[in-house]
Amino acid sequence: MARRLPCVDTTLQDPLVGQVLDGRYRIDARIAVGGMATVYRAVDTRLDRVLALKVMHPSLAVDASFVERFIREAKSVARLAHPNVVQVFDQGTDGSYVYLAMEYVAGCTLRDVLRERGALQPRAALDILEPVLAALGAAHRAGFVHRDMKPENVLIGDDGRVKVADFGLVRAVDTVTNTTGTVLGTVSYLAPEQIEDGTADPRVDVYACGVMLYEMLTGDKPHDGDSPAVILYKHLHEDVPPPSVAVPGMAYELDAMVASATARTPTVRPHDAVALLAQVRDGRGRLDDDQLDAVPPQALAVDHDNGDDRTTVIPRALTTPRPLPAVEDDAAAGESLDRTSRFASPPARRRPGSRRGPATIVVAVLLVLGLGVGVWYINSGQFTEVPPLLAKTQDQAEDRLRDAGLELGKVEHAYSDTVERGRIISSDPKAGARIRGNDAVGITVSDGPETVRVPALAGRKLGEARDLLKGDGLEPGMVTRQFSEDVPRGSVVSARPADGTKVRAGTAVELVVSKGAPIDIPDVTGSDEADARSELTEAGLKVKIATEQVNSSEYDKGQVVRQTPASGTAAEGDTVTLTLSKGPEMIEVPDVVGDNVDDARQALEDAGFEVDEDRGLLGIFGDEVKSQSVEGGQTAPKGSTITIEIR
Repeated sequence: MARRLPCVDTTLQDPLVGQVLDGRYRIDARIAVGGMATVYRAVDTRLDRVLALKVMHPSLAVDASFVERFIREAKSVARLAHPNVVQVFDQGTDGSYVYLAMEYVAGCTLRDVLRERGALQPRAALDILEPVLAALGAAHRAGFVHRDMKPENVLIGDDGRVKVADFGLVRAVDTVTNTTGTVLGTVSYLAPEQIEDGTADPRVDVYACGVMLYEMLTGDKPHDGDSPAVILYKHLHEDVPPPSVAVPGMAYELDAMVASATARTPTVRPHDAVALLAQVRDGRGRLDDDQLDAVPPQALAVDHDNGDDRTTVIPRALTTPRPLPAVEDDAAAGESLDRTSRFASPPARRRPGSRRGPATIVVAVLLVLGLGVGVWYINSGQFTEVPPLLAKTQDQAEDRLRDAGLELGKVEHAYSDTVERGRIISSDPKAGARIRGNDAVGITVSDGPETVRVPALAGRKLGEARDLLKGDGLEPGMVTRQFSEDVPRGSVVSARPADGTKVRAGTAVELVVSKGAPIDIPDVTGSDEADARSELTEAGLKVKIATEQVNSSEYDKGQVVRQTPASGTAAEGDTVTLTLSKGPEMIEVPDVVGDNVDDARQALEDAGFEVDEDRGLLGIFGDEVKSQSVEGGQTAPKGSTITIEIR
């Protein structure tokens, strides 16, 4: 059984606080304690930057396997240059201390969010899942499997970035991962093949992500039980239920995502996180805004027991499907918690007879009040800190400020697309800032997404309609045009969304603009320019004369050879382009008098003329050209007919 350490911060009793490790890292405060390591907030004195320092417990540093795992985490994460992976800067030793220097991320964990808010809207759940899959996809394509995906290892920064942490259980894809009769991982998120034989490929991470998606959508894990053995049995023998069972009306596409990722047969799942990400994005593309923004009724249920969400070393015997006695505490299953720069969850239940000192009680209260609202690290010190207020109601914010010895200051309101109406968007000063007691803290409360009604646009000129939309906080969208017998040309026929529809501010409104009543285009081919222009103008059309004229043997000079468009309907004011004739092309006629008939015909046709023979009564048997209708050397229209007399 792994040794269980306290979950509270007893910074004043920690000998490393205030020390400089390895001549470089000044340790300022203890953040969290796990079964394998302690995490501190530290300062890199060489680069003058804040970071998280993960230090292995000295008692474990003598175990080569633990040290190897520690170093493996540093090397594996160092190979993953990805914005959604918590970065490892350095690894080293100082006497009996083995440490990792890691990126310090201010924020919270997904577990904190779930504990605070319960089920999430599908849009929020997918916004978190997609970067997680992107990070795991990079790991899978680099040849690694995380093996311990769970909400505690999903970090959500104050800037909104999502990062995957704790690659302490990472293994190469082609490495044998069973560990002498034990299973490494967290029981609620273990894939069946991990439980049965300890093997792990990228599909175990896919399974864990499917369980996390279910939990985000419903607020609860798919399998629960009184002991780890019961949960393991259910993972082996029961399918993860569709989220819509817990949240009626949830979109089928979300059920399909969970079912695909959590298939008990590994070969049925997406082969890695990249493939699952593609499925998620495809399914998301088929959801409309109402489905993405649906608020599950469980969203208000925030009292979640997640005491068993710890990385555990489970004896192989416990993975067999047979009933076992319930345990008082999840530590009975063993624990090798390896948390990276985040809160340690308090135990699910107290042991009978256990005692907690005042410091323990204070920290427990802080955890209950502070988790999941944008604070990842507890800043130790004697000054009053602004408590985290993000996503709280104004009444809750006042209570928290009062408990912290602070007053509520100026209350402002702002629209927000991401924060629910009536909840806190931000505070001034921000959470974690140190201020004097009794000082005031201002808050900004969300009015929810700014919504406006689409104004009445029908009948308005296009320019006027665009100005009206902008004035109401909307965006003029795509303009399409159609004929209308009733609406004048250039005025709005209709809008999409329709007039009076309530939409979010900034929404683009598509406008359908009238082209006026349709006009039949008259055919003016062969008309003189003046006549053609008059006829088209009277029909309500504009006339344009093409700059280039063309030769035509059919139409005289100045007549219309062709028009564009040639026929059909047009709107009032549309333009018809006319091409005028230059008359026929004049070419020189060859002299064929005295030539035999065949040679004469060939010469005239080669020059571009048609040929007609006149033999009369005397030329029936003749073969010589006596005369031609146009004398040789003169010009005639190209394509015209030259008559030759035969004798």
